[in-house]
Amino acid sequence: MIMPDMKLARKRTSEKVETIRYKENKKYKDIAIGKKYYVKTYGCQMNERDSENIIAILKYMGYEKALSMSDADLIILNTCSIRENANNKVFGMLGRIKHLKETKKDIIVGIMGCMTQEEVISNKLLEKYKWVNFSLGTHKINELPEMIYNSKNKKLEINAPSMEGVVLEDLPSIRTSKYKAFVNIQYGCDKFCTYCIVPYTRGKQRSRHPKDILNEVNTLKDLGYKEVTLLGQNVNAYGKDLGIDYTMANLLEDVAKTGIDRVRFVTSHPWDFEDKMIDIIAKCDNIMPSIHLPVQSGSDKVLKLMGRRYTKEEYLELFNKLKSKIKNVSITTDIIVGFPTETKEDFEETIDLVNKCKFDLAYTFIFSKRVGTPAYNMEDNTSKEEKEYRLQRLNDLINKYALLNNEKLKDKVVPVLVEGKSEKGNMLMGYTDTNKLVNLEGPEDIIGKIVNVKITNVKTWSLDGKYIK
Repeated sequence: MIMPDMKLARKRTSEKVETIRYKENKKYKDIAIGKKYYVKTYGCQMNERDSENIIAILKYMGYEKALSMSDADLIILNTCSIRENANNKVFGMLGRIKHLKETKKDIIVGIMGCMTQEEVISNKLLEKYKWVNFSLGTHKINELPEMIYNSKNKKLEINAPSMEGVVLEDLPSIRTSKYKAFVNIQYGCDKFCTYCIVPYTRGKQRSRHPKDILNEVNTLKDLGYKEVTLLGQNVNAYGKDLGIDYTMANLLEDVAKTGIDRVRFVTSHPWDFEDKMIDIIAKCDNIMPSIHLPVQSGSDKVLKLMGRRYTKEEYLELFNKLKSKIKNVSITTDIIVGFPTETKEDFEETIDLVNKCKFDLAYTFIFSKRVGTPAYNMEDNTSKEEKEYRLQRLNDLINKYALLNNEKLKDKVVPVLVEGKSEKGNMLMGYTDTNKLVNLEGPEDIIGKIVNVKITNVKTWSLDGKYIK
């Protein structure tokens, strides 16, 4: 039993990060032939990428995909802990699984992802969810076969050490798409924003070596992939821990030089967004003009309490630089309302920033306390009703600008990577270079291709279009 420890999770040293190259253990090959798995993924793209690795490991062990949870012999919840609501969803799902396990006693249940690295969650599992078979931490995906194998002991096993972390290379992968892929370039984070649990659950910043990243991108290109998204908790800080004078700007340029059709990246911290990086994006046609740039608040006082390390004016300066240097750039953001001590005046500063930036889209949230973070103990004197009012007002404004930005594309011809069939009638769906969802009319043989689409109708959250030969 290896439990997480929030104090240890905050530790940062100058010790070199260990790279572990995954090797398949023949002991576990095909030991689950005839059995089925069900993997439920919560949260961000990093979790989605982890699930691609998890599923590939399960396939090696002989598991096949179950059509439903009730049909599975193994259930894995790959969890997110960014907000309390995410935790609640997992515990709600565990309630359903418990009823299933009462009738299907041999079913194996495992929890993976960020929740496993929270000390309070591990204690809760030991207290109320001992029927779960295992909890495997974010640094230990490579030990999944062993955890499943040992689950026959019928006793909850927790392997979620709080550590600075390792870099896992050569993990097997079964991609969820044939045309676009996530590529991890960095793990963990050292920013320690006062509201954020990620530095504790994912460990310190660890950049993959450029050679490994470029090898992965080139392999994807050779397999026919059209788009890669470079993933990290703070991609702009990529390389700063490698000690080789190689930054995110260098990586972006080298990935673009592979010739893959589309390159994206998430998520960016404004503090690390260097001019050289902007110039590279502007110069390379296959780096998409779509940037997610979380601001979180428009109040300098709140930004300081959040530990964001920039001011409203510095954010606006960066925003305007991106707009002026990158043609047709689309900028999206994250905003938290109701952060401890946020006054009505602070909130109005956020409204003012949104009116200045007119974001293409924003993901907005009411502040969620996370145990172990500095913000957890900050005084919170804003009522739930006031927070909900602020969120609604903010969302109305965000929706207004999302629609106005989309209306600029009406009757324009834009490049779209067609990904598959749409949920809307007999239409197809895909994304523009600026990462806007398009439902379009066109033949199925354009799926997997980047084609020209004329936008015929615009909505707040999506566009309608027609394929142009």
